[in-house]
Amino acid sequence: MADLFAGLAPQEPAPSPPIDAPLADRLRPAQLGDVVGQDHLTGPEGAIGRMVAAGRLSSMILWGPPGTGKTTIARLLADAVGLRFVAISAVFSGVADLKKAFAEARDHARLGRRTLLFVDEIHRFNRAQQDGFLPYVEDGTVTLVGATTENPSFEINAALLSRAQVLILQRLDARALGELITRAEAIMEQPLPVDAAARDALIASADGDGRFLLNQVETLFSVALDAPLDPAGLSAFLQRRVAVYDKDREGHYNLISALHKSLRGSDPQAALYYLARMLTAGEEPLYVLRRITRFASEDIGLADPQALVQCLAAKDAYEFLGSPEGELAIVQACLYCATAPKSNAAYMAMKSAWRSARETGSLMPPASILNAPTRLMKDIGYGKGYAYDHDTAEGFSGADYWPDDMDPQPFYRPTGRGFEQRIAERMAHWDSLRQRRGGA
Repeated sequence: MADLFAGLAPQEPAPSPPIDAPLADRLRPAQLGDVVGQDHLTGPEGAIGRMVAAGRLSSMILWGPPGTGKTTIARLLADAVGLRFVAISAVFSGVADLKKAFAEARDHARLGRRTLLFVDEIHRFNRAQQDGFLPYVEDGTVTLVGATTENPSFEINAALLSRAQVLILQRLDARALGELITRAEAIMEQPLPVDAAARDALIASADGDGRFLLNQVETLFSVALDAPLDPAGLSAFLQRRVAVYDKDREGHYNLISALHKSLRGSDPQAALYYLARMLTAGEEPLYVLRRITRFASEDIGLADPQALVQCLAAKDAYEFLGSPEGELAIVQACLYCATAPKSNAAYMAMKSAWRSARETGSLMPPASILNAPTRLMKDIGYGKGYAYDHDTAEGFSGADYWPDDMDPQPFYRPTGRGFEQRIAERMAHWDSLRQRRGGA
């Protein structure tokens, strides 16, 4: 694994891999000081830096994207504090493997050597399996270092999380990725056969994944080229990295949240970017459109009633055309909503009215607005005194429609933006008529 980080205490270097080993293995750090990209953790003031300086590790969960150094840092941590290193993968291991690892760790503990148990893809263990770690972590049989690409708060048991620090690894930035290329050029004793623009494009294509970058670099070194590649030549020569996106995991929720916030912030360019991120990564187009349609009511509402119409028209167009032609209709709806005047007045009115309905129970409406289909109902006052609004000069009676035991409530408060400005003017006019006529 070619994930590298930033440095700490001096250690004995690990044996060098054979010369025909993959480039990623040949560049694997032999000590924490060789690692790039995660100074916030491994530097003197970082959580890992402090633990290594003290010579004592606590259990931890390393959370970060692929190719950022989770496995490498775990192995180097064990070396830095003199722990026995054992690695298992939740993809290939079961209960029997865990029991064996714990039993061996207990035997070594009796001989005075503690074990760092590294569990790759720890989120793939189910809840019961994760609970199995608890007694061995609590009594110090193992120092657990778990690695995950998924949000631990969703995927790791709360009991296990409470016994481990969650340390967040960042995707490798352009500077860190550039350092990997420089190291590769040094070990290969030749420059990478690309021009400066192609070098930048290669770094950008890695999307923060050091392992992916080094695999691409090794491919470039493996062929004889007549001249350095430019960006177009590089694109034709190498595969392009597929964006990391799990439709049922955190990446999915992060991007839909970013889309919603960009729409709310009236930034059509950012909204279009996040829409493109989701659709090009394989998200279901109608899922995204459903969220935009919800936005049209929640964050635009009556400030521009056409927003909801645009979204529903986009649904019809997409179902009629399919992908990719129908995706343009989703883009149109997205841009319309991003540039529309914003109001959450309808959304807030709904929440307030629902809350009031739950609190007031079964209050009866005033008798004057109840239908009276039977003589008995007429005799007890149903419909008595009802003012038919259309019979008034202004088409407005100003009657009180609230239950007798309930004061009128201002659930809906239109803003002064877009069409709601006209609605606010109408409501203010009706309020003034009510006051003149002694109504609610």
